[in-house]
This record gives sequence, structure tokens and C-alpha cells, in this order.
Amino acid sequence: MSFSKNSLALASVCLAALMFGLEISSVPVILPTLERLLHGDLADLQWIMNAYTIACTTVLMAAGTLADRYGRKRLFIATMCCFGVTSLLCGLATSVSVLIVSRFLQGMSGGAMVICLLAILSHQFRGGHERSRAFGAFGIVFGAGLGFGPVIGGGIVALLDWKWVFLVHVPLTALTLLLALRGVTESRDPHAGRLDVAGIVTLSLAVFGLTFYITQGADFGYGSVAGLALIGATAVSFAVFLWVETTVAHPMFDFSVFRIRAFCGALLGSVGMNFSFWPLMIYLPLYFQAVLGYDTVDAGLALLAYTLPTLIVPPFAERLSLRFQPGTVIPAGLFLLGLGFLLMYWGSAGSNAIQAGWLAMLPGCLVAGIGLGLTNTPVTNTTTGSVPPNRAGMASGIDMSARLITLAINIAVMGLLLLESVQSYVQQHVVAGLSSAQLRQAAASIAAGNLAQGVQQLQGTEAAGALVQAALAHGFGVLMLYGGFGVWILAALSRAIFGGKKVAAIPAYE
Repeated sequence: MSFSKNSLALASVCLAALMFGLEISSVPVILPTLERLLHGDLADLQWIMNAYTIACTTVLMAAGTLADRYGRKRLFIATMCCFGVTSLLCGLATSVSVLIVSRFLQGMSGGAMVICLLAILSHQFRGGHERSRAFGAFGIVFGAGLGFGPVIGGGIVALLDWKWVFLVHVPLTALTLLLALRGVTESRDPHAGRLDVAGIVTLSLAVFGLTFYITQGADFGYGSVAGLALIGATAVSFAVFLWVETTVAHPMFDFSVFRIRAFCGALLGSVGMNFSFWPLMIYLPLYFQAVLGYDTVDAGLALLAYTLPTLIVPPFAERLSLRFQPGTVIPAGLFLLGLGFLLMYWGSAGSNAIQAGWLAMLPGCLVAGIGLGLTNTPVTNTTTGSVPPNRAGMASGIDMSARLITLAINIAVMGLLLLESVQSYVQQHVVAGLSSAQLRQAAASIAAGNLAQGVQQLQGTEAAGALVQAALAHGFGVLMLYGGFGVWILAALSRAIFGGKKVAAIPAYE
């Protein structure tokens, strides 16, 4: 195989990784624009992100099996075509409902695409130096997509239109396909296991049911017959999933790996990162634009302090893991992540926070980003390295599933906390005369970043403009406290599970 062919394959993989990273981090910064132009509410904004996340979770484990059975290149080409088409549908959407459906389809193709990328890299780059170079390039480009996505999204909206945040993937997909057809070699596993359809369906229904209950529960009542029926069905789906995974011959999740302390400690690191850092990424643009008054470009630039450390710190994290062990580095990274959230809370809660602008948030954003960058690479290495080689792919799938499921649930939880805390603040400070329904509508508008509409719905109150801004700032303070203390609890649990026993960066099997 020629070096030039491998170079084409690596270029196609890196372009696909770039697009996947951009779809995670560039969309949040345009959510306030989508809320205004497509007339969405806070729940709609959550579903624009969660449709993508839940869809990725749905196909994650299935994609690996399908790629092994029918060919990694073949599935990569098919999913890239779907990604391009669904990106076009997102860009052409004229309503929130159409965009949410398109995002779900885009997430299914994107999730399957990422699994194919890793399989292609593992098969096509087998030499030590060449393999290290290929995975290093993949990590750098994927990290660049995540790190620079906010400013890229903000710049596209400022120079062109929000639609191009999605439409830009169409020509990039065409270029990626051309490179892949010329460079990627076909491979498959003749001993690929059977597809665990029952496990995939029951887990997906459980995640969707819980997310839907949290996001939409206020509309039909959390304690209503419909709400109780939904949460009951969700619990049944999860119970069936557990039963299926412990009885089928080829389970999607092999629960025996949970007896490995290093695996469980690292998995809590995966949960911790997606408990707070990435869910808040969805809501921070609302803070910068609605509370601080930034436009999309300035909001994207402000978010760089939050995302860039996640790109810069990982090489240092690898060295620290070799010196101090993952059982120390992972909990320490989570502790810094939680500390960053509390620093953001203190920065945003000061009397001069709005006047100080992003500078008040800067220390917390940097510390949180450093914490995530310190945690991410050791988590990935430890979850795959703590199990026997023949189960590394399955361990990686559990790791990625834990990240996406935690992200989907906490996007919904943070949205609910934001809405409830804004409503509580408004109720405490608004003058009498508004019904609970009117207060709820006003709180929903404020939480979605539509402060002008919130002011109109609170007409007749004193200093309504200052009130809605203060209410939204208060709501974000609650999110930061939730994220900070929550991830500290997970850090303590991770450290306790790792225990005092030293665990190497690629631990021995237990």
C-alpha cells in the first residue's frame, strides 16, 4: 500500500472528524439565532442538540458490528453520503420541527461515521510510527473542530446565514467522499458477531423516554397519568435492556468489565466530563448573548476560553498519567472541572459581573477547560487499556455510550433547572397581578434568551428589563453550582473506586 494512498485515507478521516466536531460545538452558538428566527422555545433548543446526541447513541454500538460484517469502507461511504444529505436538510429547514428531525437523521449518520473512522484507522495504519501519526492527526483535527467550532459558527452567522453552519458540510462531504474512494481500503471481520437489536432498541427507548420526560414533563405534568406512564415505560425499557444484555449470546454491553476497578473509575470520568462541561456548552452562548449582550461572533470568541484548553492540555495529561497514574489524574481533572464551574459562578454572581463581561468568567472557563483536557485522554486510554484486547472495542463503545447518554440527560436537566430557577426568581421579585401561567410563559421566554418577549409578558411590573436580565443570570448561577458540585461528587467516587492501588496508564487485566 503506497504512502500516498494512506495519506488520502488519513485526509478523508480527518475531514470527517472535523465535520463531526463542528456539529457538536458550532451549533450551540447559533441557538439564540435559531430561537429568534424559527420561533422556538427553550425545549426546542434542547431538542436541536439532543436529537443529534440521542441519535448518535442509537447507532453507536450497531455501527461497529455492521462495519465489521459488511465492510468499513462501504459503511463509511454510505454514512458520509447520509451525513451530507441530512446536513443539506438541516440547512434548508424552515421550522424548528423540521430541523429537529433533520438533526436526528444527521446524528444517526454522524455517529455511525465516527465508529467507521476509528475502525479504518485501526486497520489501515498498523505500523507503530505510522499508526501513532495517524491517530495523532485524527485527535488534533477532531479537537480543532470542537475547540474552534464556536467562533466558526459565530463567524458563519455574521458573514453569511445560520443555514451555512449546516450547508458547509455538503461540499466538505463531497471532498471527503472523493478522498475516501481513492484512499481507504476495504476491510471486514469474517467473525463479526450478531447485531444486538433488542439491546439497541431498549436502551435507545430508555434514554429517549427519560430525556423526553425531563424536557417536556412541565407541559403534561410530571405527576400526571401521562407523566407517570412515560417514566414507567422508561423504567421497563431499561429493565428489559439489562435482562437482554445478561442473557443473549452476543450482548452489546458485557457487564463483566464492570468488575474491573480501573474501568469503572475511568468510566466515572467519562460521565463527569459530560455531566457538566459539554451540557453547559449548549447554554453558555445564551448567557453571553442575552445577559452580556454579545453578538454571535463575540460569543464564539468568548467561548474559546472554554474550549481551547481541551485541545492544548491532553498531551500533558498523557505524561501526567504515566507519572502519577490515571487513578490520580482522572479525579484531579474532574476536581479542576468542578472548581472551574464554581469560579464561573463566583464570577457571574458579583455585583459588577455584567460590566466586567467575559473577563469575570475567564478564570472559571480556563480552569474548567483545563480540567476536561486533563481528564479526557487518560479516560479513553484507561477504559480501553484496562480490559483484555478482544474486549477493547466493546469497552470503547461503553465509554462513548456513557458520554452521549450523560450528555443527553444533562442537557435536559440543565434546561429544566434553568427554567425553574428563572421562574422562581421572577416570582420572588415581580409585583402581584400575574397568574402562574403568565409567569411560566415569561420564564420560558427568558430562559430561552428572548428577554424582549419576557419583558412584554411581564408588562406592568417595575423595572422589567433589569428583572429579566437578573433572572437569567441567576438561572445560570444555579447551573454552574449544579455542574460544579455534581462533578466533584463524581470525582470523589472515581477516586474511591480506583482506590489506593496503582493503576498504570494501560493497566494489567484483572
